[in-house]
Amino acid sequence: MTFHPREQQRRTRSLLAGALVGVGIAAFVDEMVFHQLLHWHHFYDKASSEAGLVSDGIFHAFGWLAMVAGLFLYADLWRRGARNLTACWSGLCLGLGGFQLYDGTFQHKALELHQIRYGVDLAPYDWTWNVIAVLFLLGGVLLLVRARR
Repeated sequence: MTFHPREQQRRTRSLLAGALVGVGIAAFVDEMVFHQLLHWHHFYDKASSEAGLVSDGIFHAFGWLAMVAGLFLYADLWRRGARNLTACWSGLCLGLGGFQLYDGTFQHKALELHQIRYGVDLAPYDWTWNVIAVLFLLGGVLLLVRARR
């Protein structure tokens, strides 16, 4: 395989754009579905509900900043004719899965900022959350291998 620095840069920037959009989508879905529609938890559940709402707002802003940054990077790649779609999709899956696995393991279990849901057996929720995350990560890795060929 011949080393092409320009192609590697295109692939890396495409991967980053996709990853930022993936993180933004994961944060948006988490916030919209689990925080707002289902009312299962807030980003930070160890204080008052007002603090939980403020933490949700900060979390929501973070997700949108990641999304906007990823879309601007993608638009720049598109304008330059330098995007690598397979790497973009790989990044999207890696961003989604990485964020979800980080949320499910570090935020839920290590820091105990919040749980997926309260008052129920958490095992099925935790397993489902983390298995979906791993499936997204595996898909992202497979697409990344494909993008490098």
